[in-house]
Amino acid sequence: MVAIFAEMLESTREPGTSRFSAPGVAHLLGLQQQDLAELAGVHRNTLRTHPESPRLQSALRGLMRVLSAATAVQPDPQRAIFLIKNEPIPAFHHKTLLQLIQEGRTEDAIGYLESIGAGFLG
Repeated sequence: MVAIFAEMLESTREPGTSRFSAPGVAHLLGLQQQDLAELAGVHRNTLRTHPESPRLQSALRGLMRVLSAATAVQPDPQRAIFLIKNEPIPAFHHKTLLQLIQEGRTEDAIGYLESIGAGFLG
């Protein structure tokens, strides 16, 4: 499980740097780059022209943190991504984890995943 996430994490690294590749994260999660830009709260051109943007990199880190927590609950990478993107959570007014991240509620998303990983239902 740890090795699988490590591979996913490495696939999102911008070669030759210590930052995330927006196209790599978008590809991994099956998102359009425009949707990723909206999620990060940046202009779509920022992904290409300023990939080092602190706001963009912070959003990408948040996404990967949630993916890490999701793979701890659901070891199958595609199921974990499906969970993040599509599963409505009753405790959060049936929003998805992706919607929580977009609202700046990454910690709530991670807390939820940790609670279900511990056996609590949300």
